[in-house]
Amino acid sequence: MAIDVLIAEDEPSILESLAFILKRAGWTIEAVTDGDAVLDAARRLRPRLLVLDVMLPRRSGFEVLKAIRSDRMLSGLSVLILTAKGQQQDRRTAEELGADGFVTKPYANAEVVDAVRRLLGEALAQ
Repeated sequence: MAIDVLIAEDEPSILESLAFILKRAGWTIEAVTDGDAVLDAARRLRPRLLVLDVMLPRRSGFEVLKAIRSDRMLSGLSVLILTAKGQQQDRRTAEELGADGFVTKPYANAEVVDAVRRLLGEALAQ
C-alpha cells in the first residue's frame, strides 16, 4: 500500500517533529535517515510526497533529488526540500534539480503542513 509522505531526515528531533505534525494532519508517513535509503524506500513504498533534507549521510538530498528526477519510476514524485536558514544557494540548486517545494529550517509547523497540502493537491480544510 502506498503511503502519503516519506520523510528523509537524519536529525532525530526534527524527524520526530515532522512525523508528529504530519501524522496529526492525517497523513500516513514512513521515514529514512540516510540518502542511500531514500531511493529504495521510494520505490518500495510509492509515497505521494517526499520530504527531503539536504544534509543527509551517505548521499546528499541534492544527489537523491537528481537521481529521482532521472529515474523513470520515480521522476513524477513530488519533493519538498528542507534546508537550513540562510542557504539561498541551496534553494537555487533545489529548484534547478526539480524540487517542487522548499521549506527553511527552523520552520513553523503550519508552514510544513501547508506545503505538504499544496504539493498533494489537497484543499485547506477550514
